[in-house]
Amino acid sequence: MNTKEFAFDRSNYKLLLIGLVIIIVGFILMSGGGVDDPNEFSEDIFNFRRITLAPLVVLGGYGFVMYAIMKKPQSTTNQKVS
Repeated sequence: MNTKEFAFDRSNYKLLLIGLVIIIVGFILMSGGGVDDPNEFSEDIFNFRRITLAPLVVLGGYGFVMYAIMKKPQSTTNQKVS
């Protein structure tokens, strides 16, 4: 019998969604730090959250998405019985 299987299963899609949420959180952490007056300079742009933490969160999210893509789905029809 020729059965067609999807490349991803439900767990892969859940992991992809979690990874996308992590990426969005990282970009939200990067935002802000600007001033309304262009003649002023704000040191808030260079704080730890925007320079270090947010890029690490985004990279972690991309790594999580790559894991979700590479994770092999559980196949119920091709399991070996030992």
